[in-house]
Amino acid sequence: MKTELKRELTSRQIQMIALGGTIGVGLFMGASSTIKWTGPSVILSYLIAGVFVFLIMRALGEMVYTYPDTGSFAKFASDYIHPSIGYITASSSIFNWIVVGMSEVIAVGSYMKFWWPDLPGWVPGLIVVLLLLTANLVSVKWFGEFEFWFALIKVITIILMIIAGLGIVFFGIGNGFHPIGLSNLWSHGGFFTNGFTGFFFSLSIIFGSYIGIELIGTTAGEAKNPQKTVVKSINGVIWRILIFYIGSIFIIVTVYPWNAISELGSPFVATFTKVGITSAATIINFVVITAAMSGCNSGIFSTSRMLYTLSKQNHAPKIFQKTNANGVPYYSVIAVCVGILGGVLLNILLPLILGKGTNIFVYVFSAGVFPGMVPWFAILISHLYFRKKEKIKNHPFKMPFAPYSNIITFIMLIAVVIGMIFNSETRISVIIGIAFVAFNTLYILISTKISSKNKNDAEVFTENLE
Repeated sequence: MKTELKRELTSRQIQMIALGGTIGVGLFMGASSTIKWTGPSVILSYLIAGVFVFLIMRALGEMVYTYPDTGSFAKFASDYIHPSIGYITASSSIFNWIVVGMSEVIAVGSYMKFWWPDLPGWVPGLIVVLLLLTANLVSVKWFGEFEFWFALIKVITIILMIIAGLGIVFFGIGNGFHPIGLSNLWSHGGFFTNGFTGFFFSLSIIFGSYIGIELIGTTAGEAKNPQKTVVKSINGVIWRILIFYIGSIFIIVTVYPWNAISELGSPFVATFTKVGITSAATIINFVVITAAMSGCNSGIFSTSRMLYTLSKQNHAPKIFQKTNANGVPYYSVIAVCVGILGGVLLNILLPLILGKGTNIFVYVFSAGVFPGMVPWFAILISHLYFRKKEKIKNHPFKMPFAPYSNIITFIMLIAVVIGMIFNSETRISVIIGIAFVAFNTLYILISTKISSKNKNDAEVFTENLE
């Protein structure tokens, strides 16, 4: 039975996978919500969250550079904290990515209605899952190619929007050559329009939009030159955050008054329309579909590798270790796709249960936010133990200011979770997430206790025989 993965991802593909994990529908569809909470200061929110996410990635990068194993953060949690923490971390990541995959499948069904209003939402969702299942089963190179082109489309779109926006702001292109200037940043209630509370609440939503960036570590196990590739990818994270997130948000809140954005629909569509691109809605709809497929594709890859790792650690059936001739853990991939197909089923059932017009995407997506943050907590704690145990001198890729940066980042994440509990729009996600993690913790504690008892009983039985 083959149980080994192959290193077939190139540096070009890893770089784009890193972008694909960072830029998702959270930016394209969620920008209006975060701007509503805090106004122009949303720029600062993205910057602060970006700095902390970068520190998390540097902590992961230091460990991955030393041990570029597949499974990355889950394996580090198992090795440096406790095997049960590794299980909780991996299972939380699996839960998050299956939920993300389900929500992306639902999103694709919704986006397709732009062109075919009468098309049942589950039809395109089913086609997408089957397409990505095929791509992921063939080889990891196919996954890498799909993700490369998906990410490239998103990157080009955002770059074009930033260029167009700068043209409006400073040269008045699309505005009768009358530059809009920067006054929208302070002219409509100030920079912090909803005070500290709105600013703090926006952080919880924005941190959630960065979930998935840790995919860089997961891909290390199948990169041709993992150390060089991971260093390059993680160091590039801060620039991607500055350019793609902060750059696009800056353009949006500068071109339009923040309190008018919610009335314009998608701020990306509005910005392109402003410079005279009348087909903006069609272009952005196509881009968001690729963003959704990218999220689903990343979820299939990441989750199947987590299942593979759990199986290696005897926390999942051994069948998930099996790989095909191309080194793909095919049973893991199939299992994940079956889970994501639940999104197709929910697309049929939820409107019947909750009524037509229900935002199914929000209901499903919100459930995975807190479990998606669990790997970040695990990375920060694992790194502390890693430093203490390994004591590597002159490490070429050390996390800045550790252990203080670990502690400060950990406290920040806790504060964000507390903020989500007090925020009525995100409370449901925390409740579902905490319930899942609590159930998983209880499961591993009980199973570990039973396993330990059986082992002790076997030892007693052996001693009696002697």
